[in-house]
Amino acid sequence: MVVHNPNNWHWVDKNCLGWAREYFQEKLVGLAAQEGDCQLSVTSVKTVDGDCEVSQRKGKVISLFDLKIVLAYDGELAGDKFEGTVSVPEVAFDSDPEDYQFVVTIFQETSKLNERVKPLIRERLVPQLRSAFQQFGPDLLTTHSSDIQVGADQVSSTFTRANQEASVPVAGASQAKAPASAQSTAKSSTQVQKPVEKTTSGASASKPGTTSRVVNTSSMHLEPSFNVPAAELQRTFLDRMRLQQFSRSELRMLHSGSGSGAGGETLGEGDEYELFGGNVRTRVVSVGDSSIKLQWRLSDWTPEWFSELSIEFHESQEYHETKLKITWDKIPVGQEDRVRQNFEEYYVRAIKLTFGFGAVL
Repeated sequence: MVVHNPNNWHWVDKNCLGWAREYFQEKLVGLAAQEGDCQLSVTSVKTVDGDCEVSQRKGKVISLFDLKIVLAYDGELAGDKFEGTVSVPEVAFDSDPEDYQFVVTIFQETSKLNERVKPLIRERLVPQLRSAFQQFGPDLLTTHSSDIQVGADQVSSTFTRANQEASVPVAGASQAKAPASAQSTAKSSTQVQKPVEKTTSGASASKPGTTSRVVNTSSMHLEPSFNVPAAELQRTFLDRMRLQQFSRSELRMLHSGSGSGAGGETLGEGDEYELFGGNVRTRVVSVGDSSIKLQWRLSDWTPEWFSELSIEFHESQEYHETKLKITWDKIPVGQEDRVRQNFEEYYVRAIKLTFGFGAVL
């Protein structure tokens, strides 16, 4: 990052969200905990969303970040495998170690797993996570402060030089290994050309769009629960009649694929259709025994730009509950809340109300 800022006087900032994602992927994946015959480890960082910036003015460097992090883990208890997630709603620049909150989810939950896995996470894994989150701020400044300031040897003002020396961590005190793509400052690595868009009215339509040259994308992780067997819930996402019932709209086929659902009442691989008066367009990419992969778009997005939606169905027979593990990629930046609200309102809530598959709060 090239800086022309005499005496480091003016405000300069740098977006470090991309770096933060790679930082946590590097620092958190592999953290493990074990007690007796129960062991687990962090396998991936599903999402890191929010804001992360390093800024400076008058030689003083500060970091401002407020992040939501979702981790995936798996493990084994007495020979039985399990998996789940740990959600951290807020990792902020002013958070103390005791401020972090941890929401633990176990897929295919049982009372035995509840009694062993959750205490293990809270007693053995959470302290490691707290330590990593506390180290993030100093490492962020150490890695990026030099990118937004000219060197001290180029500063003639004793005031800004003193601020610079006081605010930047001492070299070597907190050595952060920069991820491979630390130079990236975009909010996402995926970019597409975006022409002028025409506004589409309807339940899912947004305000009139504006001309933009580039669209960045982000990811989202959701875990809604339903009181219904996994097979019935999966069928609800593929049965034409059920789709029309909970959406309260006509399903209009755009293309019939070559999958098992071609031409029938059950959708299959390659099928493409519209719901909600054409405001939502969906392609069925693949259907597994307990999973579905879809491509999904709103009508006023960049033409032919689809987000990617992976749904896994995890059933807990003991608790008579099915939890969806949803990984949603390639969502245009700025559309995350809109996508989440549409899915929670017009899919999750509508399915529960229409078929009685769970309580609605």
